[in-house]
Amino acid sequence: MSNLNRRTFFKISAGTIIGVTAGSISLSALAAEQLKLDDPLAAAMRYSHKSEIADQNCNNCSLVQGEAGPEWRPCAIFPGKLVASEGWCAAWAKKAA
Repeated sequence: MSNLNRRTFFKISAGTIIGVTAGSISLSALAAEQLKLDDPLAAAMRYSHKSEIADQNCNNCSLVQGEAGPEWRPCAIFPGKLVASEGWCAAWAKKAA
């Protein structure tokens, strides 16, 4: 194998690895589904899609992950599920300022 072919091989290999890794991250984010109210854990945590407590919602909870803004975001309490930004559950904990 010449140096040119070896370099080309490594560039293609590196690009493929990066592409597959980035793709799997994107697919896992897309694979997450919205938390349903009849989910057993949601019921146990008294989760609702719309908070009824002033100034307490998933948007300002320290357990919700990701950047503020999207309507649905991942939460540490409900792995693999997305919670409504305006939602609430009994595990709500104020996000540090």
